Amino acid sequence: MELPVASDGIQLAAYRPRAPLSVPNENGKAAPGAFDESGYYQCYGDGSSVASRGSEALTGYETLDAPPHYDFYANTEAWGRRRHFRPSLYQLRANPEDESRPPIYEETGGQMERGDTSEEDEDELKEPPPEPTRFGWVQGVMIRCMLNIWGVILYLRLPWITAQAGIGMTWVIILLSSCITGITGLSTSAIATNGKVKGGGTYFLISRSLGPELGGSIGLIFAFANAVAVAMHTVGFAETVADLMRENGAVMVDRTNDIRIIGIITVTCLLGISMAGMAWESKAQILFFVVIMVSFASYIVGTIIPATPEKESKGFFSYKAGIFAANFVPGWRGKEGSFFGMFSIFFPSATGILAGANISGDLKNPTVAIPRGTLMAIFWTTVSYLIISATIGSCVVRDASGILNDTLSSSSSSEGCIGTACQYGWDFSECIKNGTCAYGISNYYQSMSMVSAFAPLITAGIFGATLSSALACLVSAPKVFQCLCKDRLYPLIGFFGKSYGKNDEPLRGYLLTYIIAACFILIAELNTIAPIISNFFLCSYCLINFSCFHASITNSPGWRPSFRFYSKWLSLLCAVCCVVIMFLLTWWAALIAFGVVLFLLGYTLYKKPEVNWGSSVQASSYNIALNQCVGLNNVEDHVKNYRSITPNTCLNIGFFPHIPGGPSESAVENACSESHVKWLNQRKVKSFYRGVVAAELRSGVNMLLQGAGLGRIKPNVLLAGFKKDWRSDTPQATHSYIGILHDAFDLHYGVCVLRLKEGLDVSHPSQGHASVSIDAELQPGTVFQKKQGKKTIDVYWLFDDGGLTLLLPYLLTRRKRWARCKVRVFVGGEKDKKEEQKADVLALIKKFRLGFHDVESFRHIRLNEVLQDYSRDAALIVVTMPVGRKGVCPTTLYMAWLDILSRDLRPPVLLVRGNQENVLTFYCQ
Repeated sequence: MELPVASDGIQLAAYRPRAPLSVPNENGKAAPGAFDESGYYQCYGDGSSVASRGSEALTGYETLDAPPHYDFYANTEAWGRRRHFRPSLYQLRANPEDESRPPIYEETGGQMERGDTSEEDEDELKEPPPEPTRFGWVQGVMIRCMLNIWGVILYLRLPWITAQAGIGMTWVIILLSSCITGITGLSTSAIATNGKVKGGGTYFLISRSLGPELGGSIGLIFAFANAVAVAMHTVGFAETVADLMRENGAVMVDRTNDIRIIGIITVTCLLGISMAGMAWESKAQILFFVVIMVSFASYIVGTIIPATPEKESKGFFSYKAGIFAANFVPGWRGKEGSFFGMFSIFFPSATGILAGANISGDLKNPTVAIPRGTLMAIFWTTVSYLIISATIGSCVVRDASGILNDTLSSSSSSEGCIGTACQYGWDFSECIKNGTCAYGISNYYQSMSMVSAFAPLITAGIFGATLSSALACLVSAPKVFQCLCKDRLYPLIGFFGKSYGKNDEPLRGYLLTYIIAACFILIAELNTIAPIISNFFLCSYCLINFSCFHASITNSPGWRPSFRFYSKWLSLLCAVCCVVIMFLLTWWAALIAFGVVLFLLGYTLYKKPEVNWGSSVQASSYNIALNQCVGLNNVEDHVKNYRSITPNTCLNIGFFPHIPGGPSESAVENACSESHVKWLNQRKVKSFYRGVVAAELRSGVNMLLQGAGLGRIKPNVLLAGFKKDWRSDTPQATHSYIGILHDAFDLHYGVCVLRLKEGLDVSHPSQGHASVSIDAELQPGTVFQKKQGKKTIDVYWLFDDGGLTLLLPYLLTRRKRWARCKVRVFVGGEKDKKEEQKADVLALIKKFRLGFHDVESFRHIRLNEVLQDYSRDAALIVVTMPVGRKGVCPTTLYMAWLDILSRDLRPPVLLVRGNQENVLTFYCQ
């Protein structure tokens, strides 16, 4: 038989985006999402030319294949631009003369469901939808987090904590809190950069990582904790206002009821600002930030200014080494006087790190804004806490009376004087003995105001810090709860999921948060509310860190965070520390928190909500099942365990001639021999084995493709060796080989053909009753068994097949032998759009978070020559395999193209073709 002559030239310029896909709908209009074969076509044919055939009839040598495109993976479309759709396997392989049409092909990975477009809808789409308010990393995350961290504790409790724990132990408390929040920030950054983040903040991150079971429970707890935090910060504000009123003789009822009245009025005003929209709330936050920075400046200046007699009577003496030494060590007092007592009160001041993540839906680019803004906020607020605790502890004594007459006269003796102030001419011994000292950092919560150069600025700072933190929590809680309600994991809460306005404001959630906050404001005691919040936030941080650890340890291909500066073991350590600290702080509150989590977890496991987010729990379940099944290869069968099913899916086919009576007994024994499993186990190959007996190769492979696997544990890619002897073998053998590839496509398998100089060759299948497997001693070594070093893996991504061409090299680089290899991606391009197309593909690859940064574009090239020139020293060459039209394109012609494409190359060549369904996504669900 005369074989077709094929050239090795190909023009990648033809692989450009085609016209939008459309077919007429019932009204005669083109419905987006369907495919129109009358538009743009590309061919590979004999390889001599590739050109667009817009108006010509489609032949069996042409392909509808398209180059990589963002639209193929997106779930949404941009206004004013028609969306492109990837052709299905049917469309790529169908006979162009066949007028029959299959059902509309629907992609599982990225296509958006579209219905018929009416004239009314088209009129509505003439104007672009209003753009919602979006924030960058500074205003949306860093400032918001800093304001939430700089809360009531900073101004009203940090000096008191310094007096109790001493400067040294206070630094330990601050740094321990910052370590927990810092590691949690790293874990949050990793989770937030593992795909496109939507609204829902912390709940969205945890639920899409760990699944609805734990995500739902922690979403409720975190939303509740933020609602209670509104009360805490509002009570701090009310305390300050009540104290100012009392100093000026203005008392409404008594101190406690005054705090309640002021608190309710304040939270009502904050509710109005929140319901006005994110734009107004953000402007208010900027104002609060400026006020706080001015108050800090006033405080620092005040510590430098020499103390007046009035301030000295209240315990302030500017910087003194004696005061620093005395205040460096702890001075525990009262029932709360312990390390963990102080930690429980301080820790809520470090819990604002998720304020930016909680409004993830209102950020311009959450995957960039959340890591950068959160970590910067943690750093600067930690520095500010350390500076304030050190300066206040170096300037103010623990106890002072505030009486100007309590001085040591020159004639009186200081032998009976008690306290550090004795060194500086003041005697506060009487109030220290009686416990009636009203000033000093152990007794006066407003010590920072007293130290400040201008006290009203500190008061303004307290107002700014408390109100900004309360406002941030008042916004965060409804946003988190709204996302939870929309997922409908629990009954009776869907009512609060309704959105209003262009920013999808959760107005009903605002009202619910307001009611919860008002109830806790009635407690009117800051030191009582703070420990309650600590446990709930610690529980949230525990699960965030565990989410990061679990996603990392399962080694799922979907775990590809673009933020690399995290450690799964640090995340696990932080999660354990959070649990331990919860019980050390308030054991009964910890039990309540975990009891709620377990109850909601049990409910979700019982109800089994119909959601599928590709969580790490799913990946873990698959890994466990897979490893257990592989482990059965080392377990011998026994009569008592007859009901057990041993999974075998490694391909081995024994052949028998077409004779009456079917295969012989020896052929069956050979195919089912345990020696094949032992061969795999000796080489530590984690795979299943499946032997079948068939009359010829194609029917045997077809049996394996349909029968391999058990339930969800089944293969999805067929790997075959390249048929080298196709020129000398019979046309029937070549037809059978290509038929195997088509059979795999028919069953929605991905297909890979590996061409090596030796090994993995199906050119000489065993005849009669022999097996195709090779003895252990005769098995040749391959490049895949060697450590590759700093070589390259060259990927020629010519057509978009759903991403399998990119995913396989990525998975290979996760193995130790290939970890140091650099991946280079080559794509087709037009001369006048070369850089633009290169940038588009690079941006698309970046969204996949694969870590590939080297992309090259070519125009008119002879592909095999390019492979030899550019990839001569590569460790592996991966090329997207074209698809021939079934029953139309001659098998020998198709085989010739594959041969010419991959011939005379030193590195292994892997021809890859996915099944046109997405295996990569830039979403986190």
